[in-house]
Amino acid sequence: MFSKFQNHLLSRFSFLEDKKLFLAVSGGLDSMVLLYLLKHLPYEIAVLHCNFQLRGLESFGDQNFVKQYCDENNIPVFITQFDTEAFAKDYKLSTQVAARELRYSWFYELLETEQFDYILTAHHADDNLETFLINLTRGTGLDGLTGIPEQNDKIIRPLLPFSRDEILQYAEENNIEWREDSSNASNKYLRNKIRHDLVPILKEINPGFLSAFQKTQSFLQESQEMAEDASIMIYQQVAKEEGEDIHFDLNQLKKLPNYKSYLYQWLNEFGFLAWNDIYDLVDGQSGKQVFAEEFRLLKNRDTLILSPVPEVHENAVYQINETDSEVNFPLRLKLCRVDDITIESNRTIFVDEEKIRFPLVLRKWKEGDVFHPFGMQGKSKKVSKLFKDEKLSLIDKEKIWILCSDKQIVWVIGIRQDERFKIENTTNKILKIELQ
Repeated sequence: MFSKFQNHLLSRFSFLEDKKLFLAVSGGLDSMVLLYLLKHLPYEIAVLHCNFQLRGLESFGDQNFVKQYCDENNIPVFITQFDTEAFAKDYKLSTQVAARELRYSWFYELLETEQFDYILTAHHADDNLETFLINLTRGTGLDGLTGIPEQNDKIIRPLLPFSRDEILQYAEENNIEWREDSSNASNKYLRNKIRHDLVPILKEINPGFLSAFQKTQSFLQESQEMAEDASIMIYQQVAKEEGEDIHFDLNQLKKLPNYKSYLYQWLNEFGFLAWNDIYDLVDGQSGKQVFAEEFRLLKNRDTLILSPVPEVHENAVYQINETDSEVNFPLRLKLCRVDDITIESNRTIFVDEEKIRFPLVLRKWKEGDVFHPFGMQGKSKKVSKLFKDEKLSLIDKEKIWILCSDKQIVWVIGIRQDERFKIENTTNKILKIELQ
């Protein structure tokens, strides 16, 4: 196994040479074999151990075992303790998810503070099979069937080609000591039920099942890569990125025979779960939305718009004083006195300074807002009607700010100035206000 492992590192992870490597070591069979292998290779390593305090004295026994091994072999070791159950309760997580969140958060923190390059974990082929079966029982797409990746950002899993039996045999042949986790014997967790009850039956049906599974998963990974390539090409035809938003052309999308698969591929990473609702948006009513925790998808006429969920600013009010020449929040404005006016875009207005009253106020638009659009000779109009005429989406409307003087609208910023504050022949002071 040693030669096979060394060759695997050289062929798949040659970039690890001269890098500083953390090894996540629990004290169990898999991680102790990984530590033993790396200890006998020319890599700079240090050990990370998490005590999740879930098994009483047994957890501290694991901690002491790992520390003693590292001390005896002059291997730097970093140890931390977590109150995992309290964390899980506070954040309403399962114990396993809480442990994972705590573990990887600490891992990445140490990568930065200790200036290490990568973290190696001891996941192996049987772990991969169990993950595949877990995802299969819950329902999943190609992503869930391709298993545990060899590399995920700074996390590397060099034991994935090796089975639990290979690892056990190597440990016994080399007198490697490890600690048994008593929780592994319990069927309390789904992974253990699959490991103890389902996998043995599959291996009984086909003694070469694990090898056959690895081949199948390799084919699935190739299929996933093909799907990703196709997804990128189609994305370039259907999607247009505008600032933080992404606009999907529904007319182009609906020409695709499998457009739901493409939507899943593009949107999966944004945390959406209500996929049937998303697919219904394609033919749904304009203005309907589907939300994830941090993002939302809006149907706007012939477009789906993906955007971050906006921060709530409905009641936010910001003042602009007479002495202010610049505003940098919540948007950037420049104010200056000028002698005459020039033809500008709708990002600039010129007002009669003697008609306004400071402090000016910046606020979000509200239902019922009325102003007198420039050029309409004193006729009033609802701001909501202006938005409708401009064919603004809900997302566009949420981004609009209003500039007011003494509760009167001076400017629907970026769209239309108010007639009441325009420059006239009798104007003595001209104020230029520009959206940067």
